[in-house]
Amino acid sequence: MSLFTGLDWLVLAIYFFVLLGIIWWVVQQKQDSTEEYFLAGRNLGWFVIGASIFASNIGSEHIVGLAGTAANSGMVMGHYELHSWIILLLGWVFVPFYMRSTVFTMPEFLERRYSSESRWLLSIISLVGYILTKVSATVYAGAVVFQTLIGIEFWSGALTIVLLTGAYTIFGGLRAVIYTDALQAIVLILGSLTISIIGLAKIGGFGNLVETVGPSHFNMFLPADHPEFPWMGMVFAPPIIGIWYWCTDQYIVQRVLAAKNEQEARRGTIFAGYLKILPIFLFFIPGLIAYAMLKTGQLNYESSDQAFPTLVKELLPSGMRGLVAGGLLAALMSSLSSVFNSCSTLFTIDIYKKFKPDTTDSQLVFVGRIATGVIVISGILWIPFMKIISGELYTYLQSVQAYIAPPIAAVFLMGIFWKRINKEGALAALISGFVAGMVRLILEINKSDLSGFWYNVAELNFLYFAIFSFLFCIALMIAVSILTPEPDLKKIEGLTLDTISNNIEDEESSENYISKEFFISFMSRRSDKINSIVIICILILILILFSPLGLAS
Repeated sequence: MSLFTGLDWLVLAIYFFVLLGIIWWVVQQKQDSTEEYFLAGRNLGWFVIGASIFASNIGSEHIVGLAGTAANSGMVMGHYELHSWIILLLGWVFVPFYMRSTVFTMPEFLERRYSSESRWLLSIISLVGYILTKVSATVYAGAVVFQTLIGIEFWSGALTIVLLTGAYTIFGGLRAVIYTDALQAIVLILGSLTISIIGLAKIGGFGNLVETVGPSHFNMFLPADHPEFPWMGMVFAPPIIGIWYWCTDQYIVQRVLAAKNEQEARRGTIFAGYLKILPIFLFFIPGLIAYAMLKTGQLNYESSDQAFPTLVKELLPSGMRGLVAGGLLAALMSSLSSVFNSCSTLFTIDIYKKFKPDTTDSQLVFVGRIATGVIVISGILWIPFMKIISGELYTYLQSVQAYIAPPIAAVFLMGIFWKRINKEGALAALISGFVAGMVRLILEINKSDLSGFWYNVAELNFLYFAIFSFLFCIALMIAVSILTPEPDLKKIEGLTLDTISNNIEDEESSENYISKEFFISFMSRRSDKINSIVIICILILILILFSPLGLAS
């Protein structure tokens, strides 16, 4: 039975009316070129970029999953949300190289730095990862939420939401994705803040919350022998995954590539860094509230993943329930639209254009729309197989990311910071790291049938696997690169920190590569430095707050 009243439906209708108005305006804009369709004409400002980065990151699987893990395990997974400093790394270190090289995609940048083989390999890895994790998981989580809150049958809700999101992504391109993201970021924050305020009032304030759930739930640094989240793994593994996600993944970086200039891109990442601080309070606190209400008998749910939807159902009055449902819908559509557009860009620019280099811009845009449609269908078809792979959605997502991220993060980091790394080293790291990750995933799925060495490999904590994989890929890259010829320094000029030119001899180079003067000027923006320092200080205070030195004491 549907829990929605007429007022709830009215709120949702108003939200969709505004959303469709934005999409209609975007569709009327000229988008016949690949730069217009895939990168919004490279003309976006810092506010829209920052809001889009934030909204694209926080999907329905995040909202439901983070609240669920907070209810079950406390604040420990907060390490994954304290990545504002990595977003700053994107703005301060990676942005100059990406934007001055005028690439459309991350695989394209990898081709310029290494080889065309690296580009192909990263494109394939990214497309497979998107379909098997981000598309399927987000649709699944969203369908569960709306089945619980609105009473829509699971598959009907999933199909409706996916097709609607796919439609406006296909017809609007990245501009539609980013401008609707800006609206949805506001809805997300307001909806989750409402839940937190009403929930804290019900539980009797923050002091009662701390007393009820106990200090262990506020500890982000669990013992080293913890079976799931040992503190050493939580300190070192999430940054590896974070560098891949925030600094090298097409899903996120495409937003900064659409900026009108480097300064707007950097300030967009700083704004996103501020916004990224919010989830630790907006999405974890509701989970703690649900756990406290469960302990005191004020709330009941069967699994921790139901914590957030149950709070919406039980706490919010009519109308407000519609607003929060709109926020969840916004999160779902934002994540899906970002993945659809990123996959479309990867397939069109990195695969199709390689086969047919003479394809016109308008034809590439058309192919991009077809590719988006195929990705939508692929994501829907994969949903029934998800429970076979893993019964825990959020754990499955984090595990897969831990298996995919290390080689990619290593290749990009070493490629920018050391000119000696060559294409042979990069290919060795990408292939071996990806194969190792997929083998680990298959072993984990079939762990019950294993014994001996392979069982121990399958049983290895996914956090430690990410750390070992990352270190192995770096060591392998260095060894292979040293044993093989050096890369052509003219080819990679301006693509690494140690090949920044002292002087630019021609106009073409000045447009596409970084000079030392430009980089120094870029790094010396005073107000941006101050904001970046403020963000880092806030992160340190949050780590202290949720540690044995703070609330966990």
